[in-house]
Amino acid sequence: MSEALDTPLDPTPYDALLLLSFGGPEGPDDVVPFLENVTRGRGIPKERLKEVGQHYFLFGGVSPINDQNRALLDALRKDFADHGLDLPVYWGNRNWAPYLTDTLRELVRDGRRRVLVLATSAYASYSGCRQYRENLADALATLQEEGLDLPRVDKLRHYFNHPGFVRPMVDGVLKSLAELPDEVRDGAHLAFTTHSIPTAAADTSGPVADHGDGGAYVRQHLDVARLVADAVREETGVDRPWELVYQSRSGAPHIPWLEPDICDHLEERHAAGAPAVVMVPIGFVSDHMEVLYDLDTEATAKAAELGLPVRRSATVGADPRFAAAVRELVLERAAAESGRAVTPCALGALGPSHDLCPVGCCPARAPRPAAAGADSPFA
Repeated sequence: MSEALDTPLDPTPYDALLLLSFGGPEGPDDVVPFLENVTRGRGIPKERLKEVGQHYFLFGGVSPINDQNRALLDALRKDFADHGLDLPVYWGNRNWAPYLTDTLRELVRDGRRRVLVLATSAYASYSGCRQYRENLADALATLQEEGLDLPRVDKLRHYFNHPGFVRPMVDGVLKSLAELPDEVRDGAHLAFTTHSIPTAAADTSGPVADHGDGGAYVRQHLDVARLVADAVREETGVDRPWELVYQSRSGAPHIPWLEPDICDHLEERHAAGAPAVVMVPIGFVSDHMEVLYDLDTEATAKAAELGLPVRRSATVGADPRFAAAVRELVLERAAAESGRAVTPCALGALGPSHDLCPVGCCPARAPRPAAAGADSPFA
């Protein structure tokens, strides 16, 4: 537990927390406009976006991510109130309402001057960290053009190895194992899944010192997978085979992306004689569309075709332990910013991530301004 909790009620110098997420459509008429936001600048025809949007139309055109963010907001506000932490929590999205720029404008009008950001991505990567920092820079530049006084914006460190993120996933795996038939339970393999990204983006994820061979993105996921697998072994007394696999590839076929894909992995495990597989979505904070479609729909259908028993374990979502972890991370960062001694809380071999993204961390193909880092133009 963080030593910042020696002063548990003091978030100084911060006066607001901003939940920053991807966003998603909330009805059929929202799907194509949402995808236009996601793919802006790529010149993708509307007809192609309608094809891409079929995953959403299968679920009534509604992504679950916004409701899940509302649940997380409620959990954070309850946890803060229960522990006497007086820190308002706001919410803004990258690609759908409530939009980030509108939320930052609201923060300014409410008189907030020092904002801490929680992104709904636990790991280092361009799309999971740097792009959110670019979104923040774009929003701040818009407010600056409007003549508003800009708040200082910082981002919470990566929380992939915080116990409040890891332990709910362990419990989710244990629950999924218990749901398997008795005769296959002890032989079940674990498939830890996360979003595939181009190998070039993976290799340059994290600080420059971590670049190469999958970069921080792969190393962080492997560290969490080991933590969960080890905890499950301790709880069950069974040492299970496991592997980190990928899902949700969306790039051009000629560009290398991280592999193996979850469906290919299920085929390989079945051919090798695995009696069952638990899919563990460690790369996702909540059960958003890519979990519901790529795992619960597509991968589960592949397993049924193979006759391979599978279960999909729960994501962290709005688990009270995750809300408590966010409170600890806020107080930890507040203590560090105020010059108070603090020992960051982290499990595994990698230790706590950096508070401030260094120059060259998770670079984009085309350099763009990014806030909340060492290279921020709004420091």
